[in-house]
Amino acid sequence: MISERIVNELNEQIKHEFFSANAYLAMAAYCKEQDLDGFANFFMVQAEEERFHAMKFFNFINELGGRVRISGFEEPKNDFTSLEEVFNEALKHEKLVTDRINLLMDLAINEKNYACKSFLNWFIDEQVEEVSMFTTLLNKLKRIGENSYGIYILDTELASRTFTPPAGE
Repeated sequence: MISERIVNELNEQIKHEFFSANAYLAMAAYCKEQDLDGFANFFMVQAEEERFHAMKFFNFINELGGRVRISGFEEPKNDFTSLEEVFNEALKHEKLVTDRINLLMDLAINEKNYACKSFLNWFIDEQVEEVSMFTTLLNKLKRIGENSYGIYILDTELASRTFTPPAGE
């Protein structure tokens, strides 16, 4: 059995995950405009990952007999002045997502909903990876600065990123 409160918060998380996808698409669009196709690819893959996360929540709610409710979200930030600003925004966003996941876990623990707690463990681990990845990339960008060769190398590296859903998902 799943409480109405948990269902409502999980539905809110679906909204946040779809917002995340759009925020990353906006970042990809900025990178495309700057002719940084590797960075654009990185953010397009990130957007795909966020949609995957939204659907994990969607399917979980349904599996527990809850009712999914899809709601709108605000427009993401579309204008940036640099790659460093883009990655600062992305890191800030992932930290907010981490806070949301932690809030959901607190709720699951307080309500002794062990199925929800088990489900959310995957997202806890995922957020550690996400924050670490964005922190690392931001640190690289800070070291590179305006060095066009360094940006080119990182752009080339990020062009190879792909999304493969975890096995069994």
